[in-house]
Amino acid sequence: MTALIVGEALVDVVQRPGAEPEPHAGGSPFNVAVGLSRLDVPTRLAAQLADDAYGDLLRNRLHESDVALDVLEPVPARTSSARATLAEDGSASYEFDLTWDPAALPDPGEFEVVHVGSLGTSLEPGAALVADLVVMADALGVPVSYDPNVRLTVEPDPEAWRRAFEAIAPHAGIIKMSDEDAAALFPGEAPGALAQRLAADGALVAITLGGDGAVVANAQVVATIEPATVSVVDTIGAGDSFMAAMLAWCSAYSWPAAGELDLTELTDLGMYASSAAAITCSRPGADPPRTADLTP
Repeated sequence: MTALIVGEALVDVVQRPGAEPEPHAGGSPFNVAVGLSRLDVPTRLAAQLADDAYGDLLRNRLHESDVALDVLEPVPARTSSARATLAEDGSASYEFDLTWDPAALPDPGEFEVVHVGSLGTSLEPGAALVADLVVMADALGVPVSYDPNVRLTVEPDPEAWRRAFEAIAPHAGIIKMSDEDAAALFPGEAPGALAQRLAADGALVAITLGGDGAVVANAQVVATIEPATVSVVDTIGAGDSFMAAMLAWCSAYSWPAAGELDLTELTDLGMYASSAAAITCSRPGADPPRTADLTP
């Protein structure tokens, strides 16, 4: 069966210091779909794309990465975009121009796993449909993956993101977030303790820590993942590559229940995902690795 990824697809217009703007295919769910397919998991992306130049750029990236596309109605007047401004250390800040108002979403029962996240779970009116999709998938026994990927430049109220998290996280067996997401959603909680608390109900939880690595937890143990060595070009799409690699690892092990994984396995999963993120950081824009890039 195929993985279903639902959410925004957009073009990152990257502004590097002293350079002309560069358009790159992006959007968190879009990047996860590309990254997952490149790691040899059959993948379908359900997103809204317009019939314009940016839409063509996105379609070409999906085609070259063997991602099937389900274009959601209504077709927007223009493809969504985000202006990403890079700091000297490669980190990015964003300004968005986007639409998320699908009339309907695919049947989750036709897929092996469903992944949702970011603006697709928080931007109305489409967010309500995504929440319903997640509930339906959970009821059908289809594993759900979730990355909140908080973007306060689009929705500046942290409470809106917390409401989205509270609606989706109880139905998700795999949860990944960055330390910045964690600070917005759960201010003051240490990442390791937060990961274990969120995992207490049976989820597999990862919190990425930028240059400090990551923590990966289930209800029994927490694995501390050391950062991979990398020369950073930019960090765009790194978290999405981590997410895609988590899903690919779980797919290879037939979607094990989180509680079945011991410390060695959690560490292996985290190192695999961290390596994928590091490769993405070494490339301009969201350009996740293929299986061969992660094979010694």
